[in-house]
Amino acid sequence: MNSNNQDASAATPPVLSAHRLVKTFGHVVGLDGVSLEVHAGEVLAVIGDNGAGKSTLIKCLTGAEVPDEGVIKLDGKEVQFRRPQDARDVGIETVYQTLAVSPALDVAANMYLGREIRRPGVLGTAFRMVDTKEMRARATEQLHQLGISTLQDVTVPIENLSGGQRQAVAVARAAAFGSRVVVLDEPTAALGVRESNHVLELILRLKEKGVAVILISHNMPQVFEVADHIHIQRLGKRAATITPESHSMTDAVAIMTGAKAA
Repeated sequence: MNSNNQDASAATPPVLSAHRLVKTFGHVVGLDGVSLEVHAGEVLAVIGDNGAGKSTLIKCLTGAEVPDEGVIKLDGKEVQFRRPQDARDVGIETVYQTLAVSPALDVAANMYLGREIRRPGVLGTAFRMVDTKEMRARATEQLHQLGISTLQDVTVPIENLSGGQRQAVAVARAAAFGSRVVVLDEPTAALGVRESNHVLELILRLKEKGVAVILISHNMPQVFEVADHIHIQRLGKRAATITPESHSMTDAVAIMTGAKAA
């Protein structure tokens, strides 16, 4: 991260932060006093072995789980997310590995799924008719703003798209409504090199727009390519927070596996 971003980060509170989160599932400890922070216009990668607590941490940050202890803050003010919609309402969007897209619907309908634009007047208020034309126009503009050139036609059903194009739709939907934070869970796991590169470009565009991005990934080269900071989870705890400048990929893996201390 450049010095200007560092100065800005020091002057303003993190857009999203967690302080000593604890989450247990019976006798299983999912999170054991984990803290995290991400600033606007920053990419924070979260890495860790299976069972390290990455998914539990993300679920707590986005309302899918409620922590047993700890505090979550948005712009320095304490918040409580009891459900995912609570997080969405304040500009936090999540793209899960499953994508949660509807194959039979077109690109525009998927981007506005659950947030459909109604027709003006009585057709929208009384008859709840959807304004398909307006949604398609807005979807086209949003894709253009994000520089997504692989989706020229927003009337194409999702089932006719490639894996990378589907991922682009999910990311674009998150970007359209995630005004503060976009969380991406393994966004390139099932993609080829070319489509993965497109997703990484989208992440950098979100960063340029001032959106905070939390990226969960096992792909170390991609993490080190786009991340400003890297949060390492191990056995339910934060093992370290490093940067691509301060540590190598080998260092990160060693800390992640416990072979090396931070």
